Amino acid sequence: MTSWASRALPVLLRLTGRTRAYASADNARAHLAGRELRPQPYGPPARLRPDVAVEVQRRFGWPIYTVTPASGLPTGAVVYLHGGGWVNEISTQHWQLVTEIAADARAKVIVPIYPLVPFATAAEVMPTLVQLVAEAVASGCDRVCLAGDSAGGQMALSVALLLRDEHDVVIPQTVLISPVLDLSLSNPDIAAVDDPWLGRDGLLVFADCWRGNLPLGDPRVDPLAADLSRLGALTVFSGTRDILNPDARLLVEKAGAAGVAVDYHEEPGLLHVYPLSPTPEGRAARRIIVERLRG
Repeated sequence: MTSWASRALPVLLRLTGRTRAYASADNARAHLAGRELRPQPYGPPARLRPDVAVEVQRRFGWPIYTVTPASGLPTGAVVYLHGGGWVNEISTQHWQLVTEIAADARAKVIVPIYPLVPFATAAEVMPTLVQLVAEAVASGCDRVCLAGDSAGGQMALSVALLLRDEHDVVIPQTVLISPVLDLSLSNPDIAAVDDPWLGRDGLLVFADCWRGNLPLGDPRVDPLAADLSRLGALTVFSGTRDILNPDARLLVEKAGAAGVAVDYHEEPGLLHVYPLSPTPEGRAARRIIVERLRG
């Protein structure tokens, strides 16, 4: 049975205005204009759990945060790519998940603060992300994994594909939380999804800005269209009240047919990125994420 906390989330999202930007194309364009005028802060909260250490440096012109266990050596590395529709900055919920992974999976978590639309597009951002992960692999880390939510899930899977094709690198584990997988949002099953948060018209505006001049089907933006063979293991989370759920199901089917090991967690009645939520279902999902990313 869905917890009361999860059942309350749609009301909370409406009251806090989180749904407004996705409600229509006009709202999305207004949101883009607002983000261009007033970019958001991105730094971690002043108070994080005491069992992690945080450092930041600038590379490629970006702030790159590293979160590690406060004591002892990490046993692997995770590059975490935050979501937010390619237009919103990393949030407190993302930082909480990052610190949980660092502390409980004993991992070095690398968090790039990548440029957002309308200031950059996928053609500019994706090569740098691939380079960042390739350098982490080349640095001698025993195990480098990828994780991302929503738009960050698209980037994480696209990076895994590009590393396979351009560097002959197989990422052993990629965790995808409610990923965007097809920027056309053309799956006919989307129309039947009762999603209280994401709207197709608004999300398409952000997706088109992110795609820029790249064609639909390009693996840098549309990982579902790619050949998925020879990828490492995937762990995928999706709630059924999420317009991205139909494509998550397609990914699981297609990846499995390509011989990829897929661990799929679908929760009836839950919303977009439910593993980030302060709910019993979110906490259970985060325990699985930590386990999959533990070196």
